[in-house]
Amino acid sequence: MSEQKHRCGWVALMGPPNAGKSTLLNAYLGQKVAIVTSKPQTTRNQITGILSEPDSQVIFMDTPGIHKLRGKMNRILLQAAWQAMASADVLVAMLDGDLYIRRPEFLDKDIEPMLKPIAEETRPVAVVINKIDMFADKSKMLPLLEKITQIWPNAEVFPISALTGNGLEALLEFIKKHLPIAPPQFPTDQLSTLPIRFMAAEIIREKLFNTLRQELPYSTTVDIENWEEDKQRKITFINAVIYVARGTHKAMVIGKGGQNLKKVGQFAREEISTLIDQKVHLELFVKVREDWQEDLNFLHSIGLGNPHEM
Repeated sequence: MSEQKHRCGWVALMGPPNAGKSTLLNAYLGQKVAIVTSKPQTTRNQITGILSEPDSQVIFMDTPGIHKLRGKMNRILLQAAWQAMASADVLVAMLDGDLYIRRPEFLDKDIEPMLKPIAEETRPVAVVINKIDMFADKSKMLPLLEKITQIWPNAEVFPISALTGNGLEALLEFIKKHLPIAPPQFPTDQLSTLPIRFMAAEIIREKLFNTLRQELPYSTTVDIENWEEDKQRKITFINAVIYVARGTHKAMVIGKGGQNLKKVGQFAREEISTLIDQKVHLELFVKVREDWQEDLNFLHSIGLGNPHEM
């Protein structure tokens, strides 16, 4: 492919929590770079995934869900989403089609923060109705599609299933068509800009989300304190701290007889080992840090937000 015809640019994946942005990113890359859980508001950082094809390089920014929650951490998450939108060549707004077909009254509240910014957008916009695999009668989508077209007449609408791959090709063609003509910005074998240590912490956090009670994961975060590679023995030693916001949460994370923490460690160790293609010795510690979500210095120390902008 001649460099004159090669396209390369940045795409912001935006939308309410739990719309399926991370699932879409992983589906395009054919490998997991963003954690996926059934719980909303999982993505806390702007995660970059790179899809390189002979004719194009699409640089996806998976952003935290856009919401109206209060608090310092939530303000940082929103800031990351709007920063991604500002720097993108193409905007992809993802919506949970299954939810809004079952509960149409949720739509207006969920899209309210994005309503005006997307309506006034002059760059290419795709509105993605995700999770169409969740219902057999596709005619149920028609009222939702009509409403989205009325709300955002400047956008192209794509019904898809990020889980099954249905509709992904058409969406990708739209994205690529609207990218600037430019050479690749990253090596073509690079899948992400994420450091391995960050990905390991995210894997541990994902396992916490999947094993803990509904209300607890949001008050937990993970920090890799030590990472040592023993090249002779081909093993990596990792010490990670799970921070909780309340003393009562510590026992919940550890579980009866340490069973929950053991389960999290086992699942995380297996996945990190696959990620780095090496044996892993993982030690997890649980520490209480009261109200860490409201401590800006701590949030910056674990990589959330820009200390110079707060």
